[in-house]
Parts: sequence; structure tokens; C-alpha cells
Amino acid sequence: MLAVRLLARRLHFMAGIVVAPFLLVLALTGLVYVFSPQIHDSLYHSALYVNGHQGKPHPVSEQVAAALAAHPEGSVRQVIPPPTPERTTRVVMSVPGLQKSGYGMQERTVFVDPYTDFISSELTTVDSKLPANTWLRDLHADFHLGEVGRVYAELGASWLPLIIIGGLVLWLAQPKRRKRVTAKELLLPSVSGAKDGWGRLRGVHGPLGLWLAIGMLLLALSGLLMSQFAGGRADRSIDPLRLHAPTLTAAPVPVPPGTAPIGIDEALAVARSAGLDGELVVTQPAKPGAVYTVRETSLGLPMHRDEVAINPYTSAVTEKIGWHDYSVPAKVSALATEFHTGTLFGLANQIVLTVIAVGLIALILLGYRMWWIKNPYKSTWSAVPPVSWRQLSSLPLALALIVVAALAWFMPVFGASLLVFVLADALINLIRRRRRPIPTPRAR
Repeated sequence: MLAVRLLARRLHFMAGIVVAPFLLVLALTGLVYVFSPQIHDSLYHSALYVNGHQGKPHPVSEQVAAALAAHPEGSVRQVIPPPTPERTTRVVMSVPGLQKSGYGMQERTVFVDPYTDFISSELTTVDSKLPANTWLRDLHADFHLGEVGRVYAELGASWLPLIIIGGLVLWLAQPKRRKRVTAKELLLPSVSGAKDGWGRLRGVHGPLGLWLAIGMLLLALSGLLMSQFAGGRADRSIDPLRLHAPTLTAAPVPVPPGTAPIGIDEALAVARSAGLDGELVVTQPAKPGAVYTVRETSLGLPMHRDEVAINPYTSAVTEKIGWHDYSVPAKVSALATEFHTGTLFGLANQIVLTVIAVGLIALILLGYRMWWIKNPYKSTWSAVPPVSWRQLSSLPLALALIVVAALAWFMPVFGASLLVFVLADALINLIRRRRRPIPTPRAR
């Protein structure tokens, strides 16, 4: 047990010192990103909402025609009808001159008043996400550094669960003392009884980490599901855990001679009669024989994930998938993603994420202050816990190596960084041993 605790101490200390800066940036940027819905409503209110509405909205086809009249050089990619009476219709178009971003191709979104066909605004979006959302997402996901930044972000998310587990072992498996540790001391922050500043900080750091542990683990694991490398393990062609959501095949259909395809208004009516509701995204057929696809994108509980393919010549639903078609891992992945972005249960979700992010920032600052009090600069690396894995017996050591190998496979960034940490640690210890003075033998 002592060897396990020493190993946890070294893991918590060394990984915490190195990875904490990335975690601090992720917490700060995530704290802003989680309130992006409110930011959008403020920044783009005139684009998202109509200026008063009276009467019956015009057919969606007329609104699409208004957008095409403003951009005759473009082609319609998707149409997002207003989910509520006070919202505008979004017509997503491909127009010349747009570029590819890290998360997809740029597109021109035209916002149309459904009661007047007036174009209230136009914005360059990516994957139907508004500019502020795209900027904040990129800031949180890669610090606006592209692929390199995504590795930095995944580094923090990969190590956070291990740092948390190491901290829990240190706090819950405390060494025997003359005075028995009470449940109150484990669960509630306290500075009483501490003889120095380090002890007082530890009395706050420990209980705070204990209370936040589950939330931080959920945040880290849900972030990894969306990451480049750990999330990439669930590639659609190699997905043994079935983490990905099912998708429509949208198979082409025969083109009957002399039959005109239905319009978007009829396609929407068919989709709603098939049970789709809330915010819908309509993708129009790109060529003869292609089908309409309509999917629900409403956020929050209950989960809306229905999607249909519609034959444009017969109005028949050729394919449908729904929440019941998701595997259990895919459902967990979808729920975790919405929890991570603060959209699973509305404002309460945002408040929970805010508490976790602020708590993580406090833990990092407390941890750095505790390390600074020990001050390794006074005596070279004196505050660094000694190497402890050699003290493990054969069975625990073998189990630890198996677990590390599995984690390195599922989280490649963790595996690569662990190798770097081990090599750097070995080099530091080699230098320390060579600098250690050789004891002079006593004269007999």
C-alpha cells in the first residue's frame, strides 16, 4: 500500500506540475465557451430573430428563392426552418471565394424573415455554427494553433483522469497518524490544526478535489470522445465499441420519366408527419436521383435524433433512424458531448460546468502554491517525490504496466507524453546520481 501511495504521489505531483498549464487554459476557455448560446443571442440577435411577426409565415420555398436571388452565384446546401415563430429561417449556401477551415468548409448563411422574405443578415459559418461559436470552439479545442493546438488540448484531457486518481489515493489513503482522520476532515475544507502554510493549503486542496472529482472525470472523458486522437479511435470504419451514431445511407432512387421532384415544403411536411419536430435541417437533393434528408438538431433532453430520407418523386420515406437505433455507447457518447458543451439540461448544465471549471482553476492555483512553498529551487529538486515504481511487487507492477499500455493505446497523446516524461525523469535522476558526492571512506 505504501508503494502504491508513493507512486500516486509522484504521478500527481509530476504530471500536475507539467500538465496543469494546459488544464488552466482549457478551464478558462471552456468557461467562456459554455456560455456561447447567450453570447450568440446578444451578438446576432438581429439575424436570429424577426423584428415582430404577424400573420402566417411564407412557404419555405419562397424564402429559399429570396436567398438565391441575393446570391445567384451560389447553391443551396441546407435549409434550417425557424424552430419557433420568432426565429428567422437560415439558408446555408455554397458561394465562390470561401475557404476550408479546420472543422469543415466555410459556407454563407443567409437569414430570411419568414413573414416578409426580407434578408435580415448574412454570416460566414462553418458546419452551420455562427462565427462567435466557431471562434470560441477553436479557442477551446486548439488555442487557434491548428493541429498542434489540438495535441496540446488533448494532452491536458488525457492526463487529467490520472492526476485526479492520484490525488484521490493521496487524500483517501492517508498514512496512519496519532490522530485519526475524521470524515469531516476528509470532506470539508479546513485550515485548523495545520502547522504551516502548506498544511493549510492542503486542507482546502484535498476536500475540494474530492468533491469535484466526478465532475472533472466526466469533463475529461467527454472531451476525449471529441478529441482528434482518442476520439479518432472510434473511426467509423473501425468502431468496435459502436461509439458513433448511426447515419443514413441516403441511397439514390430511380428517376421516373416525366415526374417532377417535390419541393422543400412538401419534404418538410413529410418529415413532420413522420414524427420529426423541433429544429430541423433539410438537405436538398444535389442531383437527379438523390433524396431529401431531414434531421432533428434540437439540443437538450429529451434527445431529438430522428433523421429521415425522402424520395423526391414519390414523397415516400425510404429510410429512418432515431434515438432507439443508437447503441448504448453511442447514446452515452451523445449525452456526454452535450454535457461537455453545456447544452444537455440548459442553464443548470452551464452552472454545473462553471462550478467544475472554477473549481479546477482553484485546485491548480492551490497546487502550484503548495509546490512553491516547498520550493525545489532551494535544494535541487528536493520537493520532487522519489522514484517509487521499483518498490512495487511483481503482480502490482505487471498490472500497472498492462493498464498503462491499454491507456496508451486508447489515448495516444497520453502514451507519447508518458514516454517523454519517463525519459526526462530518468535523465534527471541520472544527473542527480552523478552529481551526488561520493562518501569518503573513514580511516581505520
